[in-house]
Amino acid sequence: MQKQKKGVLFVFSGPSGVGKGTLNAKLFAEFGDQMAFSVSATTRAPREGEVDGKHYFFIEKQDFENRIANNDFLEYAQFAGNFYGTPKSYVMSLLEQGKNVLLEIEVQGAMQVMERMPECVSIFVLPPSFEELEKRLRGRGTETEEKILARLETARGELAYAERYRYQIVNGGDLEAAYQELRSVYLKETQQV
Repeated sequence: MQKQKKGVLFVFSGPSGVGKGTLNAKLFAEFGDQMAFSVSATTRAPREGEVDGKHYFFIEKQDFENRIANNDFLEYAQFAGNFYGTPKSYVMSLLEQGKNVLLEIEVQGAMQVMERMPECVSIFVLPPSFEELEKRLRGRGTETEEKILARLETARGELAYAERYRYQIVNGGDLEAAYQELRSVYLKETQQV
């Protein structure tokens, strides 16, 4: 009997407004039968319509802290008074089932995952320029000036980490070209080419 092939963990980062979500949606549309999105755990209360185990694993703060002490997270962070983290057992279970796992995550968490699982495939999506990123964020028309400036400041810090990722993909406005680059990385790393 042939042993089931283990899945590949993809760590996906990039600043807000660069098109990560759109690229991931295209990848799932084509390869969804082979993939799973990682679900994070959080200590914050569920928002209306959120389902435990689908949107997040909602857990109590004490339980989260116990799991930190037991090294049960691939990464975790505290934000706005709540903890967020990627449960190691959940990801490992999916990988053992042969699923390729996509973890879309901010840079600090990605650095933790890359340290704990150096075999992961790390991908950073870049804008063609900082000016273009600013134009995209402003073009959304969904946020205040204060939030846009905060996102741009965060983006500046995130971009400094891009070279630490195995792959960098520039989404220069031609979404299809960026997707084809992501697709070829996916096929190469899952040994389908």
